[in-house]
Amino acid sequence: MERLIIIGSGPAGLTAAIYAARANLAPLVFAGYQYGGQLMLTTEVENYPGFPNGIMGPELMETFRAQAERFGAKIENVDVVKVDFTKRSLRVWTDDREYQAESVIVATGASARWLGIPGEERLRGQGVSSCATCDGAFFRDRRIVVVGGGDSAMEEALFLTRFGSKVTVVHRRDALRASKIMAERAMNHSKIEFIWNAAVEEVKGEFKVESLVVRDLSSGTSFELEADAMFVAIGHDPNTAIFRDQLELDKQGYLVSRDGVRTAIEGVFVAGDVYDHRYRQAVTAAGMGCKASMEAEKYLEAREAERAMTLTG
Repeated sequence: MERLIIIGSGPAGLTAAIYAARANLAPLVFAGYQYGGQLMLTTEVENYPGFPNGIMGPELMETFRAQAERFGAKIENVDVVKVDFTKRSLRVWTDDREYQAESVIVATGASARWLGIPGEERLRGQGVSSCATCDGAFFRDRRIVVVGGGDSAMEEALFLTRFGSKVTVVHRRDALRASKIMAERAMNHSKIEFIWNAAVEEVKGEFKVESLVVRDLSSGTSFELEADAMFVAIGHDPNTAIFRDQLELDKQGYLVSRDGVRTAIEGVFVAGDVYDHRYRQAVTAAGMGCKASMEAEKYLEAREAERAMTLTG
């Protein structure tokens, strides 16, 4: 019986592990075979406090992990494949073993949707990104392309006008899916241009993004568009498949919480992008991991007090 199991090893999960380990909860962290969350796909992080010269995403996550392990967190690079939260003894399965816990923190994050086109993965972090807040400042006075047509894409495009010399939005349809106010803001901005009924087919460049191959969906012809960066803004998918029948999810599949930390199941807490689909930043995820860990500690203390009263009563 584990006192606390943490599922996930991004900023939320590892911050929760640091706090829980320092509280002598000896947390068991299932980090996944590809641990570290989305920051493992990020080159340089310049907006995380404490690193004035920036830090590489994977290096930052290594420091998180080392700090958690220093205080006694047990971290295993395995995936959780199944959970059962229907009883007070919470059950968690990996590929080859079942675990039981008094409390669980779910910090499995969300994954950005990508286009799945040639050059996209190879140049990720070298001009291909899914986060304008994270990477926009690297492209001052550069030609930026945003792919998408929803509110998120318009937010990204408007934010990127602070840096780029020009922002071109490539959208598959002839009208935006974004809300009216967001669409109007983007369409009225002098720095934003639109390419309608089009799809990016390839990202070109040897060591960084140099151009995009764009196909006109009406005519079927393709052309090359010069660009220094491509921001893909077609949505995120929360990593919640294993919780689908166990925890409440919203229409987009994100975990539901009334207060941003507790779920409807006693002893199960949530942290990071698996719940937060608005901010999606490392620093906000870390803050949520801190809150979840402190609430789990209070919950476990209350359970111990309850057991003590039962024994003495």
